[in-house]
This record gives sequence, structure tokens and C-alpha cells, in this order.
Amino acid sequence: MKNRIDTPFFFTTGALVVCGLLIFTSAALGQLARDGASFTSVAVSQLLLGFVCGSILLVFFSRLDYRILKPYTPYIFAFAFFLTLLTFVPHIGLSLKGASRWIVIGGFSVQPEEVLKLATVLFLAAVYSTRAKTVQTLKGGIVPLILITGSVAAVLIAQPNTAGVIIIGMASAAILFAAGGRVLHLCMLAAVGVCAIVGAAFVYPHVASRIETYLHHSSDPQGAGYQVEQSLIAIGSGGLTGRGFGQSIEKFSYLPEPIGDSIFAVAGEEFGFIGSSLLVMLFALFTMLGLRIAARAQDPFGGLLVVGLVILIAGQSFFNIASSLALVPLVGVPLIFVSHGGTALALALAEVGLILSVSRHMRS
Repeated sequence: MKNRIDTPFFFTTGALVVCGLLIFTSAALGQLARDGASFTSVAVSQLLLGFVCGSILLVFFSRLDYRILKPYTPYIFAFAFFLTLLTFVPHIGLSLKGASRWIVIGGFSVQPEEVLKLATVLFLAAVYSTRAKTVQTLKGGIVPLILITGSVAAVLIAQPNTAGVIIIGMASAAILFAAGGRVLHLCMLAAVGVCAIVGAAFVYPHVASRIETYLHHSSDPQGAGYQVEQSLIAIGSGGLTGRGFGQSIEKFSYLPEPIGDSIFAVAGEEFGFIGSSLLVMLFALFTMLGLRIAARAQDPFGGLLVVGLVILIAGQSFFNIASSLALVPLVGVPLIFVSHGGTALALALAEVGLILSVSRHMRS
């Protein structure tokens, strides 16, 4: 057994973080042009809460023996669940654009959903690591996933936060599959998920609107389809090599959420097909190297934990990219390491630290 971190994975993550900070800095120039005070706020959040705190968490968790967390995963999950419930408490929870997804701590807005995602992966990895003999049964396989992930989904849907439900569902299903769960059960789960999304479209107008926009975004380019259309224009105008760093036009007045949902469009406009393809390749390499660590993990808990964390990070990143290209509905998930969101960046780096901790103990 080795006691050194997996350096290819570490340097791939480092490359993503550096590229992310560069792209974010450029995209934030559009925010500066619109509102200087707002620019200062998002820059401090990204650098102080996201990068600095996240780097500290990465170092801490990479040096921590991940195995000591296993007995405490139910308590970590319960704490994260409680934090998420605080988003509904007046004077603690912060509501923006009709969604209650934040709490205010020490003057900073924090998104407990990111903590809940990590806690859910930890809990499921611990549960399935001890169920090798029963994971293919309903009781030992799909039932724990439904109970744990279902409770998380109920809270997130109430916020409302459909995107969070999709991402946690993807990571949870990946853990069950890696643990040896039956494909039939996973197909059943996928069918239930599709039905739930269809049902949500009837209950929540914003879900129906996003599905309608995905199917017919060009029919209302100045209305519901505006963000998708502007993303495609920005990416297309980048051509092969892009306009150059800081030279995006769309981010100043045309592109909604240039530091958030649409940040990949800014990257496509400034760095072109070549640059944006390299970013996608970095995420693909991150995924492959992460899954290699999972396959060589010393114990089932470590392997399942890494699978869940890799899918959690890569899944929402690829979802963000695909939504910018109109390949999937625009659901509002961040491009990890790149989009604005101090909590998301800090927790992503903490998750990388846990993956590196598992890599210290993986088989040669």
C-alpha cells in the first residue's frame, strides 16, 4: 500500500482550478461593468470562501484517513439535512428569485445543498459498503437508496431545486451500480425519476417552462429561450480559436448569468472550439483518473465514496456544459471549479481532498 496521493489526479484538479479562476475572472468583468459593488461581493466569495477555504479543506481531508468517517456518516448526513431545513426558517434562510436555497452565516450566504450532496454520498457509500451479499435484493439494494435519496429529494423539491435532485440522483445511482446493484432495479429507479420529473412539470410551472424551452428554444428567442440562444451565439462566435482572453462581448450585456449558468458560453466565446474542448477533456480526464482510484481503493467504502464524489463533480459539470449547448434542459447547475459559488467551490475541493485520501491507501 502506498502513502502518497495520486499525483495525476491532483495535477488534473489543479489545472481545472487554475482554468476555472481565469475563466471566472474574465466572466466577472461583465459583472464589474454592470455593478462594481456586486463584482466585489462575488470576487470575495469566490476567492476567500471558495478557493482559500476550499484549499484548506482539500489539504485537511487529503491528510485525514477517510476510514474514520465511516461510523459518523449517519450523523454527518443528519447535520447536513438539518442545515438544509434552515433555508426555510425566516431570518436565517435567504430567498432569491423565488428559491429558498441559502442561509446567511457571518455575512456570507452559504448553500447547504452542497454540504447535503457530500453527506448523502458519504452515507450511501457507508451503507452499501456493508451490503455486498444483499445489494441485489430490493431490501438491501434499492430500498436504502429510495429512503435516503428520497428524503433529500423531498427537501430540495420544496425549495424548489430540481437540478439538485437530478445531480444527487445520478451520484446515488452510480454508487448503487458500483456496489453491485441490479441493472433492473436501476432501470426501475430511472423510470420513477422520469415520472417524477413529468409530475413536477405539472406542479411547478418553472419545470414545465424549462422543458418547453429545451424542446422549442428557437421559437421564443427574446423570451424563454433567450439564455439558450445567447449561449449558442456566444459559443458559435468563438469559432475555432476564440476572441481571446477577456474579449467576450456577450458577457457585458447580452448573456444572462455570465458568471453562473452560462459561464461555459463565455469560455467558448473567448477560447473557441479548441479551448472549450480542452476544458471538456480536463473534466473527462478528471473522471477517468478518479474512477481509476475507485477501482484500486483499499476497501469498499473508499471505492464507493470516490465513485459518488467523482460523479457528483463531473456529472453536474457535464450537465452545465450540455445545457449551454442546448443538449439538455437548462436546469441551473454550476460548472464546478469555474462558475461563481464559493460554497460549491469549497465543497468540491473538500471532495477532491477525500478522493486524494482514498488514493493514499489504494492498491498498487
